[in-house]
Amino acid sequence: MCGRASHCGQGRAHSSSFAHRSELRQAKRIVVKLGSAVVTRGDECGLALGRLASIVEQVAMLQNQGREMMIVTSGAVAFGKQRLRHEILLSQSVRQALHSGHSQLNDMSLPVLEARACAAAGQSGLMALYEAMFTQYSTCTAQVLVTNLDFHDDQKRQNLNSTLRELLHMNIVPIINTNDAVVPPPEPNSDLQGVISIKDNDSLAARLAVEMKADLLIALSDVEGLYNSPPGTDDAKLIDIFYPGDQQSITYGTKSRVGIGGMEAKMNNKRSDCVKAALWALHGGTSVVIANGTNPKVTGHVITDIVEGKKVGTFFSEFKPAGPSVEEQTEMARRSGRALASLHPDQRSEIICHLADLLTERKEEILAANKMDMDLAVSAGHLPPAMLKRLSLSPAKLNSLAVGLRQIATAAQDSVGRVLRRTRVAHNLELEQITVPIGLLLVIFEARPDCLPQVSTLAIASGNALLLKGGKEAANTNHVLHQLTQEALSMHGVKEAVQMVSTREEVEDLCRLDKMIDLIVPRGSSQLVRDIQRAAKGIPVLGHSEGICHVYVDSEASIDKVIKIVRDSKCDYPAACNAMETLLIHRDILRTPMFDQIIDMLRTERVKIHAGPRFASYLTFSPSEAKSMRTEYGELECCMEVVDSMQEAVEHIHKYGSFHTDVIITENEDTAEKFLQQLDSACVFWNASSRFADGYRFGLGAEVGISTARIHARGPVGLEGLLTTKWVLRGDGHTVADFSEHGTMKYLHENLPAGQPLAGQRDSN
Repeated sequence: MCGRASHCGQGRAHSSSFAHRSELRQAKRIVVKLGSAVVTRGDECGLALGRLASIVEQVAMLQNQGREMMIVTSGAVAFGKQRLRHEILLSQSVRQALHSGHSQLNDMSLPVLEARACAAAGQSGLMALYEAMFTQYSTCTAQVLVTNLDFHDDQKRQNLNSTLRELLHMNIVPIINTNDAVVPPPEPNSDLQGVISIKDNDSLAARLAVEMKADLLIALSDVEGLYNSPPGTDDAKLIDIFYPGDQQSITYGTKSRVGIGGMEAKMNNKRSDCVKAALWALHGGTSVVIANGTNPKVTGHVITDIVEGKKVGTFFSEFKPAGPSVEEQTEMARRSGRALASLHPDQRSEIICHLADLLTERKEEILAANKMDMDLAVSAGHLPPAMLKRLSLSPAKLNSLAVGLRQIATAAQDSVGRVLRRTRVAHNLELEQITVPIGLLLVIFEARPDCLPQVSTLAIASGNALLLKGGKEAANTNHVLHQLTQEALSMHGVKEAVQMVSTREEVEDLCRLDKMIDLIVPRGSSQLVRDIQRAAKGIPVLGHSEGICHVYVDSEASIDKVIKIVRDSKCDYPAACNAMETLLIHRDILRTPMFDQIIDMLRTERVKIHAGPRFASYLTFSPSEAKSMRTEYGELECCMEVVDSMQEAVEHIHKYGSFHTDVIITENEDTAEKFLQQLDSACVFWNASSRFADGYRFGLGAEVGISTARIHARGPVGLEGLLTTKWVLRGDGHTVADFSEHGTMKYLHENLPAGQPLAGQRDSN
């Protein structure tokens, strides 16, 4: 059996397949199997050219990245059938024209076309098509036709192996197919020990992948993958990862509509040829993914997505991790979250208070775990000082956390089930709008472990289930804090409502759980937020992409307040999203003692100044010019610019800001009020530091994040931002027909006092 080609020999050992999807990025030698349904059109009489073009583009892209690509393809029979039908129709029409003088195509009957003849007629055309498509990407191809004997005869197998190895070495894509023109029908039960017969392209691809020591086999057909019950039924769920050792019933799909091979439909105790081939390849050391190659929504990137480790199709793995999968965790969280929402408010408050107590009682355990994370981060040397500060916990931080949690516990008394509006629609027909949890939240946060108890507490208070994905830098601290959170939840039997994702799930994969997750909240850098907003498909994201906060110093500002507020806004915590990034100065302040003191203070604090275009034109010294007026520095740096008025400051912020937090410093109340009214940001302050934009400082106890969105919550999002509403209507046999022109009832629409609903309350009139 041949070894690796030269540039693949430095890859992983081929003793076993990959354990996780994320490792598929390391795949060097890849076999792509194209089933008949992928290659042919729905009418079975021609090739799906657009689909094939997309597949060729992806294969060529991976080949050009330095990978070794092989294609096992169907399609010769369908292509040949199309050619032969055309020739027969043409021949018949000519004969009929000669005999009758006119064509009667509708009366023609086509003979049954034998598959081997179709394959013989179609093979050359199919190969010519592939060659033309790959030529567009400067990629060479080579045709290889095989039969069973090529694998069972040692000499032929070695020759085949040598040929394929040489083609890969020359950066050529081998396109392999069974020689359907001469291949005999498959014999039943002909598979022997460790040897799989070449019955169809599934078994051919598996045998080839093992023979060539391929890292990955991608089997594309017209189904999404394996299901736990028949596809299309209500309970059918796509199996993300299939573990051969699991004793589970699986369903693959229906028998292939074209080609010589095929698949069985139902597989409770027996596997289809495709799954059997996949398992054989897996046991031979090749990773396998079965996916849909016909879905127009994913065809354009299905192969590259699989190689990038994304959740596409069913991934076969022999390494089942300990603990539940993320899908199982999500189900557990949702189930337990509903029980959490049904608890009495006092019970949710008790859970939160117990967690606050645990933070102080078990602080030594927490700090020991945090020290492990800090030591690892310092030794790795890749975290900037600001991130290290976020990662670090202290007794004072834990005490402050506990105080914030107890504030939330008090607010939780009046959260879920609060009546916002009550209307008497008609006699004995009352309508209420009440607060309810959003459902299941996914919160993704970076190296900031204090985020975990804060967010968990807000979820508990609002009755929401919670899925947490923390940064690996804080793994030890997060583990302890999550254990304490579940310990607190256990006191009322809802331990599973808060789940910590500790598997190797990628953030993009979590964002695809749109049928289970109701809201995603990113906590971290602007880049993290932007990445999640792009990755989330069908799930709302609550967050801000940037924190470009402005401080405007008006001509009537107090110098003492200016120095205090600007210093605090920029220097207290420059990495925070509510730190000042742009300082706007009224033109009248230039070349005044106030201006000199602002510059001196910033220099003393070692803040690097970037000059805006207008500001630079006024200066005698030359600071670095701002590359952009829309920059979030996140460090001891800021941009300075000059404006002629408060109105111009508002217009500048609207143009370059991120609608996060913006400040005016002035002693003129009228100017301040106009600024507060006209500026369209989530937080607008007068004579106060931008650093006050925080849930704890607002008295919310904590925040789940900051939102610059205009729908739902805005600014620091606390308990209220994690609630939505539902309408509850209580009637007594009412129908809409009762209020028609000939009905007996009339709408009243009387507003009633809002308050907590009383069980069984009825209109006494």
